[in-house]
Amino acid sequence: MEIVDLRSDTVTQPTQAMREAMAKAEVGDDVLGEDPTINQLQKLAAERMGKEEGLFVTSGTMGNLAAVLAHCNRGDEAMMGHLGHTFLFEGGGVAALGGVNPRTILNQADGTMDLDELSAGIRSDDLHYPVSRLIILENTHNRCGGAPLTVEYTRQVGELAHINHMQFHIDGARIFNAAAALEVPASELAGPADSVTFCLSKGLCAPVGSVLCGSSDFIYRARRIRKQLGGGMRQAGILAAAGIVALEQMVDRLADDHLRARCLASALAHVTGLKVDTTLPSTNMVYANLSDDVQLNTSQIAAKMKEFNICVGIVNPRRFRMVLHYYIDDDGVERTIKAFQKVF
Repeated sequence: MEIVDLRSDTVTQPTQAMREAMAKAEVGDDVLGEDPTINQLQKLAAERMGKEEGLFVTSGTMGNLAAVLAHCNRGDEAMMGHLGHTFLFEGGGVAALGGVNPRTILNQADGTMDLDELSAGIRSDDLHYPVSRLIILENTHNRCGGAPLTVEYTRQVGELAHINHMQFHIDGARIFNAAAALEVPASELAGPADSVTFCLSKGLCAPVGSVLCGSSDFIYRARRIRKQLGGGMRQAGILAAAGIVALEQMVDRLADDHLRARCLASALAHVTGLKVDTTLPSTNMVYANLSDDVQLNTSQIAAKMKEFNICVGIVNPRRFRMVLHYYIDDDGVERTIKAFQKVF
């Protein structure tokens, strides 16, 4: 029986169309700007985000780091949510490699940061303080249940940043999920930002890569930083070809993942021993906690689930995360529900 892998949408395999495009990709030396498939992907990505140019990078982590380093000087401060991916899950790169101080603001349950708290956190012009240079949002917000951040909120953050002469970056790893949930173009969500990254290798199924988008001047700086980080690849059009297919064929189907997430959450809410965050998740993530009376921890339960060929993500000893994606169909959702019922 096939494995139903709900640990993340990063486990997706490239589709057959992607494999064929990769095999046939026209390539050149991208460090010299001569890979036509890379150039096509970057142009397409920039158009989707409403920006002047795009830059293909190996990962979202590299894209976010390159953005921070392109916006900030050493000793500057970047403001971000305390549950944000850049703060929690990117190895402390902005501090370790960029000398940029992360200033965390409390994330609300819906993934936002309170605008008053964000404003109050901006440093005054005092030589004792680092310079507040950058604000970072994450959309969708992973640790806040895959919550999509609205166009209105994003615009308000952009206005706050620019009034205070700061830059604004969006970690849009799953920004197309946010766009699908809110029924708006991704370019509207990215519009207020000076830069935005999005991942090709999550729900869009490409095997490798993200794209960083912004103004021509910004991408010029980011390209140099990508080289410094070891991200200057040569005939990388083989990878970019899958990214083009991802943007052309995989974006419009993301709402299917969201629907299956709601079906899964609704059913798991009736499993004794599980406390689902919400029976109507906004995007493709389902979070659930163990009830206080459950004696086993999530690792033990996950091991039992694996006996049914179901893989679930573990956040901590009492909390699960399950992510829907292209390779989880209705049968996979039903098998997951039945496995949880049997285990509990």
